[in-house]
Amino acid sequence: MRIKKIIACLMMGVIIGFYTNPGYTAGETQDVQKANTQLEASKKEKQVLPKIDETQYQNVNSIDVVNNPNNYLNKKVKMDATFDKFSTLGLDYKQAFRNSKDYISFLIRRNDVVDHVIPLSEMKLFLKRDLAEKFIDLESGDKVQIFGHVFSNALGDPWIEVQSLKITQKMPKKK
Repeated sequence: MRIKKIIACLMMGVIIGFYTNPGYTAGETQDVQKANTQLEASKKEKQVLPKIDETQYQNVNSIDVVNNPNNYLNKKVKMDATFDKFSTLGLDYKQAFRNSKDYISFLIRRNDVVDHVIPLSEMKLFLKRDLAEKFIDLESGDKVQIFGHVFSNALGDPWIEVQSLKITQKMPKKK
């Protein structure tokens, strides 16, 4: 009886192996997986970002927007920044509501401090999740250009819905 169970398990393993990798050796399977990964990466690169008219956006300094949020309320702004990290900061806040199911927020670094890293948490930046998925490989320290609309000044802070994001410089990968 034990031998029958062992044989049945072996047969099941062989069947599953053929089903998941029909006709491939281990090396060929890795090659196929690598090709699929490269195909997915190329698809991501080809994904089209929303088209915007960059001339409608006022070039601003992030610190100036934080210090004077009322001056930028209901305006389209463009700023160069250093990406820090994705976050949930400010999501679902009733006075400047952006649903956490539809949006993710992110932080940029203060550009007025150079000797260490300080996130600019006073600026609330919101990105729709489907757009954020295109930037999943953003690393802390990458340079970005942000195009957004200042939709609120709740709590005396600028709340910005990001309409487009461009990576202008990638940080070298740490080894």
